[in-house]
Amino acid sequence: MDSFQNYGVNEPLLQPKSPSSPVAAEEVSSLLEETLSDTTLSWWSRYRKATAIEYRYLYQLAAPAIIVYLLNNITSMSTQIFCGHLGNLELAASALSNNGIQLLAYGIMLGMGSAVETLCGQAYGAHKYDMLGVYMQRSTILLMITGIPIMFVYIFSEPLLILLGESKSVASAAALFTYGLIPQIFAYAANFPIQKFLQSQSIVNPSAYISAATLVVHILFTWLALYVFDWGLFGAALVLSLSWWIIVVAQFVYIVMAERCKTTWTGFNLMAFSGLWGFFKLSAASAVMLALETWYFQILILIAGLLPDPEVALDSLSIW
Repeated sequence: MDSFQNYGVNEPLLQPKSPSSPVAAEEVSSLLEETLSDTTLSWWSRYRKATAIEYRYLYQLAAPAIIVYLLNNITSMSTQIFCGHLGNLELAASALSNNGIQLLAYGIMLGMGSAVETLCGQAYGAHKYDMLGVYMQRSTILLMITGIPIMFVYIFSEPLLILLGESKSVASAAALFTYGLIPQIFAYAANFPIQKFLQSQSIVNPSAYISAATLVVHILFTWLALYVFDWGLFGAALVLSLSWWIIVVAQFVYIVMAERCKTTWTGFNLMAFSGLWGFFKLSAASAVMLALETWYFQILILIAGLLPDPEVALDSLSIW
């Protein structure tokens, strides 16, 4: 027993906080600290109990975030399902537009917006709470500017698809769907910085609730657009864009109204317009890493459109 005590088995794994300790400035779970500092437990019991606490906290943070991305994907997928009921050409067109063109904007915006998570996390840990709102605004401005050249890709999507070898009928129908997705580009530009702003503060549940409610509204509006007003592919895409803007507005209203964001959101700030170039370089590096993951699937969709029967090929991939 003496030899075990000499090796510090009964010593606390984490020293108790003191007012002068740097740990006092960090938001560490008091329950976790008490567990690791409890010398009445063996080192294995402390590790096991602390691991269970960490897993529980991780689940509370990760589960809503997973639900958000899942529901957002289901929102886009539900639009394709509705389009599939209109005909094979409509399903192929929505698949080519939603997965072959829209993923370009999604990959770039998600990648560039992810840089906010790093900066906001650092600012939050350093107790520079007012900078979180500045970083979010700066990223939104930068992504809005980035969305302008992407918008022209959407506008000229039909000749670009034909240039890539897609059939004229599918390219024309896909372009019609793509035109309705133009507002979605700028919804992405606002949504991803807002999401990262909230996630850096461990605020994840509101986004999940908003995404769930928006999915219900989206399905209702898509049904009305296609079967009541007969707006076709363009109407289905517009409803999808509208749904993304509903998510953006609802999350921003939460930020403005919620007590948890009073210190991190202090209103619009002109500082957001400074340091855009440095922010762009950081965001671009993040975009390259994450965008490639989505572009691989985008390339697969574009190649499928070159097959002898592009409608069947694209329909198959949209189901897959």
